[in-house]
Amino acid sequence: MTQQVPSTEPELAGVRNFRDVGGLPTVDGRRVRQGVLFRSGHLAHATAADAAFLATLGLHTIFDFRNAADQKLEGPDVELPGVRNVNLPLSDPADGAEFWKMVRDGDLDQLRAILDGGKGAGRMIASYRTIVKRRTGEHSRVLHSLAEDSVPALMHCAAGKDRAGISIAVTLLAVGVEREAIVADYLESNAKHRRYKVRRSGSQDSAYTPEVMELLSPLFDARAEYLEAAFDSIEETWGGVDAYLEKGLGLSAASRDRLRARLLN
Repeated sequence: MTQQVPSTEPELAGVRNFRDVGGLPTVDGRRVRQGVLFRSGHLAHATAADAAFLATLGLHTIFDFRNAADQKLEGPDVELPGVRNVNLPLSDPADGAEFWKMVRDGDLDQLRAILDGGKGAGRMIASYRTIVKRRTGEHSRVLHSLAEDSVPALMHCAAGKDRAGISIAVTLLAVGVEREAIVADYLESNAKHRRYKVRRSGSQDSAYTPEVMELLSPLFDARAEYLEAAFDSIEETWGGVDAYLEKGLGLSAASRDRLRARLLN
């Protein structure tokens, strides 16, 4: 089993799913440096204490992968002095206003219609594949930025699980982190204190019944099969990680070396 560095994760009141990915091992025996690459859910509800902590990280850049609908729902990120904010919207795995309206307001029959029988998990798997194949421009920009001057960096979306999860995984693949360690870090988003808070209209008794939560779980879980689908898409489309980085993302050997120098011990 892959051994990870023990966490010194802070308790943040208004930011979910925050963590430093430092300590993850590479295939050539190196490790990701502590304090250079962070991931989280959105920063819109950060408290003053949360913001004060984030300000101590010396962040250069925050990559926000939320779209306009996310930002309208949650609000803009808290402003951190001297930090560059880069918004690169990626496709939401549950994209579509009507779909999310159903998730938040739909009755049991409506939820069954869109999520039952593996439809929820299928939607997530298809989305992970699509993000990898179609969002090469955004991921290229992230990796080139990190290679040049953008660390320490924080990547986030709404929950910090899917869009940020894929982007973190792409970054870790680029510097040679072990596949097993990438998946293990991704699955950390399932911890109770990290999970996105599901919001549904109606009373607690009717809106959050066990069956409703079971139907919704594919959307809010981090599942290894989702990230593996993204990896499979890389293999099927480009034939491997190296070709994906070179041909799909335009990352030269020199840029990849600079990226490793920035992120690895």
